[in-house]
Amino acid sequence: MLHSDFQYTKVRWLLAVAGLLLYVVDICTDVGLALKYFREKHFVWTGLTLGFVLVGLLVTQVFSHAWYRDDLNDIQITPEGTQTISGMSKGGLIVWHFFCMGIFTRYYQLLKQGFPVVWTTGNPCAEEDRKVHHNLFCLATDLSMLKLFESFTESAPQLLLQLYIVLGHETCSVMQYASMAFSVFKLAWALVEYRRWLRRSLPNTKSMPSGLPTAIYLLYKICTITSHVLSYSLFLILSTYSTVALTILWLLGTTWAHLLHTNFCSSRGLEFLYRAVIGFILTFTFFNVKGQDTRSAMIVYYSLYSCINISAPLLLFFLKPDLLTTRTLLALGGLIFGCLGVGLVFLVLYYLLLHPRDPVPEADEVDSSGNVAETTIRIKKCLQPC
Repeated sequence: MLHSDFQYTKVRWLLAVAGLLLYVVDICTDVGLALKYFREKHFVWTGLTLGFVLVGLLVTQVFSHAWYRDDLNDIQITPEGTQTISGMSKGGLIVWHFFCMGIFTRYYQLLKQGFPVVWTTGNPCAEEDRKVHHNLFCLATDLSMLKLFESFTESAPQLLLQLYIVLGHETCSVMQYASMAFSVFKLAWALVEYRRWLRRSLPNTKSMPSGLPTAIYLLYKICTITSHVLSYSLFLILSTYSTVALTILWLLGTTWAHLLHTNFCSSRGLEFLYRAVIGFILTFTFFNVKGQDTRSAMIVYYSLYSCINISAPLLLFFLKPDLLTTRTLLALGGLIFGCLGVGLVFLVLYYLLLHPRDPVPEADEVDSSGNVAETTIRIKKCLQPC
């Protein structure tokens, strides 16, 4: 029997089902909110709400199809002589991704391949069992990275937009609060899920411990992202031209990724898109772009963003205090400062005491199936969460 760290367990399979349900519900709430704005003749808000949904979907379809295309050694020949990738024809993959079903395709494959492994009993040899479970972990890692891209290109800006509308235009509804709640939960889920799957799928990396370390890491990310998003919303309330400053932050993150010479994608054009997505993620939270020592980079990043977070409520209070009530502004300022401080404390606590450091022996990729080896190569170049 394999150790649970090396097994794709029933709990992990059920969590994949929960992640699929959360993904669907989040999109449904955003679409429902867009319809609400349309009925109220807020056409700009309608366009932006739907636009963020479409951007997130399109980004994930591009990368999902590219990864399928890169896994050429997973090509299989059907009895009729048709070439398939992961059980689907090349044309079928194109059609599914054209209709924005790439993530659903990957969920289907993960749940289908994982079902007989976790819900049926068998006695395969330990080495063969390890290969099967590792393949499932790799599939889950690809899926979690796509969801991470989708979360930061759709849920993060969606959350910012809805906060701006609720705070700046004093309009609130159950649908708006539902959209924001699902966006926050989806971001948190995507961050923890991606970190756990990535560390588990890398052969020479120790798994992220469950329980307290995961909770501390989750709180660090939630608190720091919350303070960032609230600060951005206050800047937008102060002036819509703050979008220019947000664009500059995105360009700085994209430029940094470019200067680090990332080599994640198989084509130059896709690599530029990947760097642009990284820049978007760095606008909201810090990630290790190339798996290097990032202590200095993290200090610079959180120093800059602490200044931004602190200045947002202060500028609004001194320049345009009439835009929000004093009570609301004080509450938002306290929430921003509190989340920032608590988030930084959890960050230091996690990396000083709870972050796994000891490497485990690297698996022999020569003995693995071709698909696992190719997927592992891609995973080794992944964005490293910090």
